Amino acid sequence: MYQNNPVVPVNTLPTMYDLPSEDPEEMGLPDKFHDLQPHLLSETCLLATEKKFIGIDLNLYYDVDHTGWYKRPDRFLVLGRSDSPAQSELRLSYLIWQEQIAPFLMVELLSPGTESEDLGQTLRVVGKPPTKWQVYEQILRIPYYAVFDRYSNQFRMFCLQGTRYVEQIISGQGFWFDDLQLGLGVWTGVYEDVEGQWLCWYDAAGNWVPPKQERILKAEQRADEAEKKVVQEQQRADQERQRAELLAAKLRELGIDR
Repeated sequence: MYQNNPVVPVNTLPTMYDLPSEDPEEMGLPDKFHDLQPHLLSETCLLATEKKFIGIDLNLYYDVDHTGWYKRPDRFLVLGRSDSPAQSELRLSYLIWQEQIAPFLMVELLSPGTESEDLGQTLRVVGKPPTKWQVYEQILRIPYYAVFDRYSNQFRMFCLQGTRYVEQIISGQGFWFDDLQLGLGVWTGVYEDVEGQWLCWYDAAGNWVPPKQERILKAEQRADEAEKKVVQEQQRADQERQRAELLAAKLRELGIDR
């Protein structure tokens, strides 16, 4: 499900090189959880398609009439777009008027200072940009909006139905996306040496998708086991050959020609 936007002339609009990718008034970096959690989601989002783009703490510009307005989601997933393989062309920001595809899924990690806006509990101030909820729901019309509160380990999913977000009932392991053939839920485990409960993806069999480093270790273990098996088979073959040679030599000593 792609969210296409009307084609607009881009030659007169600013590019990502013209707009700020950082907020000069926002001091410091996100806390450790806000750094780790989005990367875990990205590592475990194993889709069959290569045409996907995952934005982490990236400015998203959404209004061609107000090119200074943007939101900065903790994480978002776009289907039908991918990153350039060239480092020099990696996105500084995500510009809707340039990309022409809105995100498929937004993920926000609740913080005390932003919780009200993330949950649509604040109203727009006259003369100010729309709230995050309004942008996601009414302007970009993003199909899925996930919210995770690490203090209560509560995961909430909102789906766009008509013109409004409707909260979904989370049953069982989490929320299943037919379009992605992946589910999203709360996994208890260790990531980057930090034990806790994390928002994570799972497959159709209900298995949690392991983080990248764990997949690498498992692949290395499988390779080691395969190599050991080859060595063992070779050793058995050598032993059989040696036994056969000894038997043949003994028979020759006894004057028996096989």
